[in-house]
Amino acid sequence: MAAKEVTEVFKIMAPGGKATPAPPLGPVLGAKGVNPGQFIQQFNAETGALNGKVVGCVVTVFNDRSFTFEIKSSPASVLIKEAAGIEKGSGEPHSNKVGKITMDQCKKIAEEKKADLNSHDIDAAARIIAGTARSMGVVVEG
Repeated sequence: MAAKEVTEVFKIMAPGGKATPAPPLGPVLGAKGVNPGQFIQQFNAETGALNGKVVGCVVTVFNDRSFTFEIKSSPASVLIKEAAGIEKGSGEPHSNKVGKITMDQCKKIAEEKKADLNSHDIDAAARIIAGTARSMGVVVEG
């Protein structure tokens, strides 16, 4: 039996445990050669504990239409909005501030995203998160 050949690798964002094959997810999966129903079933089973929190996912499709996927942590912006208790970031982040978070909250977010961040220690990771927060119009205190 020959080795499976990778035909496509792509990234998607979906709510953990609550994804549906309806647009926008279903058409994207179908166009890439993935069975949407099968993917959604496996994805929801693996991310059930996240209960609707948006997570990233890297999907690898093989030439026999089989696939594998890797769940990534939630985007920093989603975690920052959750910590600050806001609906969305500011359209004018340098003049309109929409919320506040503390440096301790940045460290908690950095701990959660540690595997996906490009940093050596937790303080550097927290500074990365703080920079993202500032670019969203969220004030970082501490």
